[in-house]
Amino acid sequence: MIINTGGRTDTVQYYTEWLLRRFEEGYVLSRNPLFPNKVTRYELTPDKVDCVVFCSKNYRPILPRLHEITDRFPTYFYYTITAYGKEIEPGVPSIEESMNTLIELSKQVGRQRVAWRYDPVLLTKEYTINRHMEIFKQMAGVLAPYIDRCIFSFVEMYKKLETNMSEIIVFAEEDREAVAYGLGSIANQYGISIQTCGTNGDYTRCGIQASGCMTLDILGNANGIAFKNLKHRGMRQGCHCMESRDIGAYDTCLNGCKYCYANQNPRKAFENYEYHDPYSPLLLGHVKPEDTIIQGAQKSFRRG
Repeated sequence: MIINTGGRTDTVQYYTEWLLRRFEEGYVLSRNPLFPNKVTRYELTPDKVDCVVFCSKNYRPILPRLHEITDRFPTYFYYTITAYGKEIEPGVPSIEESMNTLIELSKQVGRQRVAWRYDPVLLTKEYTINRHMEIFKQMAGVLAPYIDRCIFSFVEMYKKLETNMSEIIVFAEEDREAVAYGLGSIANQYGISIQTCGTNGDYTRCGIQASGCMTLDILGNANGIAFKNLKHRGMRQGCHCMESRDIGAYDTCLNGCKYCYANQNPRKAFENYEYHDPYSPLLLGHVKPEDTIIQGAQKSFRRG
């Protein structure tokens, strides 16, 4: 099975001690977001975990001790660096600082295990298509030697986003085409493999590969592992990734990004942070008497 550490929250940036302790103790508990009294236990041991996937906007806190995981497990790292400033991503380091950290991460784990996520792409009066192209080109020139690929997505216009970001401009189809063509052209200029994430549209004519940013081929090639030829069900509509098990929790990310889908609002995340105990097997709080703990299925995807 594949363990995802960062789909619901930025565990690397804000819960580093807890994350490292879970791998040290060899198990983790994950509370079901739909049925809070159902708790699943996953063994975090090399014989049960095929690959550990990370997704973060700041790997700086974990870099000194990251080897405690990479020495034992196959890994892959998604690093999100966008064009936005503090008015949209208040808890995220500057672009320059983020790129420096990515370079350090790449030197430590190998470029074949690092993907740069430039997502979501959204439009406002300040963040125009031209500005995206300008900043993306600057970053591509710096990051190209240190990444396996680049992944981008168009922002999803769900109801919560309409409330949190009233300034957002809805994409017209010609805008999507212009963004895809621009990003594809720049990526090609710097020799970067680029693909979409969670997008059903076909942009191969723009030099963009199809969706599927966390496939067994990508994870296997990065780690020299042969995986079975299995169907990739995806985690949501438009997603073509391999299924994984996330050990984080919603409403716990302190980055405060205005476009975030994993938090109801930034205030809720800070309230929940008060319940975090780095010594608990759960990210938030502790096991309650009324909780039911079940052992999660951990079938290997490896060939042979």
